[in-house]
Amino acid sequence: QVQLVESGGGLVQAGDSLRLSCVVSGRTPFWYTMAWFRQAPGKEREFLASMDWISSVTDYADSVKGRFTISRDNAKNTAYLQMNTLKPADTADYYCAASRLPGVHIETRYYQYWGQGTQVTVSS
Repeated sequence: QVQLVESGGGLVQAGDSLRLSCVVSGRTPFWYTMAWFRQAPGKEREFLASMDWISSVTDYADSVKGRFTISRDNAKNTAYLQMNTLKPADTADYYCAASRLPGVHIETRYYQYWGQGTQVTVSS
């Protein structure tokens, strides 16, 4: 089983930055793609960013392009989401996900493993 644990969420003010972390572990921690999603109350889970673990190719949602950056540290089996210039509209639960399918994917159905989520609240 692959296990994902997010951390780094919290309460910040508009314009601030946060960096989320996602540590991946398990007996067979082999995957091709990592991604970040978020879900606000009453809304569907929204794709934010995806990275192919082998090629480092990335993809971003238009809503966060230029503000958010996905990265990874292979030695630590950790993915990161650097979030800058945060807005109240960024308030949500943030989830990391891992996929055994190569390439970058924006749909939740391509991801087999999910973390428990970390809450981000941005005040105005």
